[in-house]
Amino acid sequence: MKNPPVNPGHFMLVDTGLPSSEAKIFKRLKKIGLSWSNVRMVVLTHAHIDHAGSAVAIKALTSAPILAHALEVPYCSGQPPKLEATGPFGRTFQKTGAIQRPFSYFEPDEIMTAGEMSLDDRGFPLKIIHTPGHTPGSVSVLTQNDSAVAGDLAASGVLLGGIVLRAKPKRPPFEEDKQAVATSLELLLQRGCKTFHLGHGGPLTADGIGKHVSALRRFQL
Repeated sequence: MKNPPVNPGHFMLVDTGLPSSEAKIFKRLKKIGLSWSNVRMVVLTHAHIDHAGSAVAIKALTSAPILAHALEVPYCSGQPPKLEATGPFGRTFQKTGAIQRPFSYFEPDEIMTAGEMSLDDRGFPLKIIHTPGHTPGSVSVLTQNDSAVAGDLAASGVLLGGIVLRAKPKRPPFEEDKQAVATSLELLLQRGCKTFHLGHGGPLTADGIGKHVSALRRFQL
């Protein structure tokens, strides 16, 4: 999270990583002087295993409520994700079965149903925007410094966000609705987002995202 919360010492976690990511997350928290008790809310950009796999474990460690969009609840509850591969890597990755593996399923504590939700009343100067496309219930978190935590609306880097070509946008391995992705990214650009933090690769600039949207619209990706 880039901006300090209204309540000092209260922080929000966006996504929880693969199953058994608790140690990695705690290491990062400790590095910035925090502990589990500082995490007061968990927001899921979507419920694929690599973003929601440790949600149950994190809830047990923090007692923080988990928020997800209503259209993502079936995936939170164990419905197999709809995997529309975007290219050769996605098709190969799909064959491994990694993203279809079961994890600890759950019912979100808070379910977002509107297109936009402010977290001001929770002590966080942030907004959550429904940005479907990667999955039906994908959301993005908007900060006050014109940044968006956009999950898997886009990606960059070799394979899954590697060390090479991290500034060049590309499609993630899977995408349920390419044109919905383009519309969601356009919405974030219209909202003034200048920096896009992603689940795999990045961060990307508004210029890069704009070019990516144009390519999606031209069916070139």
